[in-house]
Amino acid sequence: KPVSEENMQHLKYEAANMMKKIEQLEASKRKLLGEGIGTCSIEELQHIEQQLEKSVKCIRARKTQVFKEQIEQLKQKEKALAAENEKLSEKWGSHEIEVWSNKNQESTGRGDEESSPSSEVET
Repeated sequence: KPVSEENMQHLKYEAANMMKKIEQLEASKRKLLGEGIGTCSIEELQHIEQQLEKSVKCIRARKTQVFKEQIEQLKQKEKALAAENEKLSEKWGSHEIEVWSNKNQESTGRGDEESSPSSEVET
């Protein structure tokens, strides 16, 4: 189905408008980056400055939010590690008691005089 002449003209018009919009956006971007501002009026410069201040405010708010989220995640991780540390401490503590108890039983099997740290041989 061939494209009508009227439809073709409309598409060309839309394409031209889009190209113009792209050029405007690129020029605006360059100005926000500080490029090509030599010909800007004081009003234009003030407008650019206000836009940048608004952008910085949004960026700082987002950065603060990300930091708060990271702090919360680290607090949760700290709690989990503290709980794991507590479990390991309890496990290690009971293990030490077992080892000490086993050593004590072995030494008492040989006789109290030999294994007692307070028994001394007098000469």
